[in-house]
Amino acid sequence: MTEIVDILLSASFWAAILRIASPLIFATMGELICERAGVLNLGIEGIMVAGAFAGWMAVYAGAPLWVGVAAAMCAGMGFGAMHALLTVPFGLSQHVVGLGITMLATAAAYYAYRLALPEVTNPPRITPFQPLHIPVLSDISWLGQALFSQTALTWAGFATCGITAFVLSRTPLGLAVRAAGENPQAVEAQGLSVGAIRMGAVIVGSGLMAVGGAFLTMSAFSSFFFEMVNGRGWICIALVVFGTWKPGKALLGALLFAGFDALQIRLQQTGLGQIVPYQVFLMIPYLLSILALVLMSRRAEVPAALMTPFNRGDR
Repeated sequence: MTEIVDILLSASFWAAILRIASPLIFATMGELICERAGVLNLGIEGIMVAGAFAGWMAVYAGAPLWVGVAAAMCAGMGFGAMHALLTVPFGLSQHVVGLGITMLATAAAYYAYRLALPEVTNPPRITPFQPLHIPVLSDISWLGQALFSQTALTWAGFATCGITAFVLSRTPLGLAVRAAGENPQAVEAQGLSVGAIRMGAVIVGSGLMAVGGAFLTMSAFSSFFFEMVNGRGWICIALVVFGTWKPGKALLGALLFAGFDALQIRLQQTGLGQIVPYQVFLMIPYLLSILALVLMSRRAEVPAALMTPFNRGDR
């Protein structure tokens, strides 16, 4: 128990929470935008892989870091456009298309990696984003290390959450997106295109998912390797439900999962790690997240038109 308290009080633990949560925040906001517009995007896992590769490859080829972020976003938006085209105007199954996009994007990233670097056995490294030094705040002993030793992408993730919340709740565009997922007939009655709104939401949301993947290669690991996304996309889908389709609550869910993950890593290094198999520690964040999801989802209000195709003129 003393070891757990020491972990919870350490600045490095809280810094790790923000770092682990950052890719989840980007991808969760992207999925939330898609679902609030009425489209379930199961392509998130593959889109994150594609974004991780595209951003890393652009920087490895000599582009600046922010250009790499833009390249990742463009790659994600490309796969998002494919998903949107198949599910919105053509009305194909969102489950099948999403899983297909995941397999396609993942395979395309791996193929492009082997094509670009056929003889490489160890993934090349790039110079990633460095922690930002904020005058005065970064120099505070505990607080500075815990909260103000993050990279620009981490702060961009929190800004993305705030912008998403503001747009969805305070702007006409956000109202249109929410209405497309709740009552598309009302959107059509106002002379707006439900299809255009849904396609735009999926494309923008997919771009954010890809940036979440790019965080892994450009801020966390500095290289691209297979299986690096490691199920984070599926966790983000669960976080949207945990957050009851609200950006603020989804952000808290991402931080909660990151806290569980950071805790299990440190527990493995304690005396318990010599007794308990490491697989048990790996299960902890997922088991606790499932429990939290069950408790929160009982009160969740699913967007009424989620996964419901809409054809112009339907009533």
